[in-house]
Amino acid sequence: MPLVRRLPKRGFTNIFKKSWTIINLRDLERFEANAVVDAESLTAAGLIKKRHQGIKLLAQGEVKVPLTVRVNAVSAPARAQIEAQGGRVEVV
Repeated sequence: MPLVRRLPKRGFTNIFKKSWTIINLRDLERFEANAVVDAESLTAAGLIKKRHQGIKLLAQGEVKVPLTVRVNAVSAPARAQIEAQGGRVEVV
């Protein structure tokens, strides 16, 4: 049996992978109108347990009040929905 077939096979782990904390629009319903939503306010609200390398906002659900959202990444439909309500999205 050749050595290559005898050795155990292991998967590849990318050491440069960026881990994201995912936040959806439906999670932002608990904030009041014109509130600033950033990492500190998300942690205080209990939406983020531990800090990853970035926070990404996705468009599941809907938001009904204008908010100022400061995240590391945002999807295009989420940005459009927040700006349609009169809010702002800042990518930090």
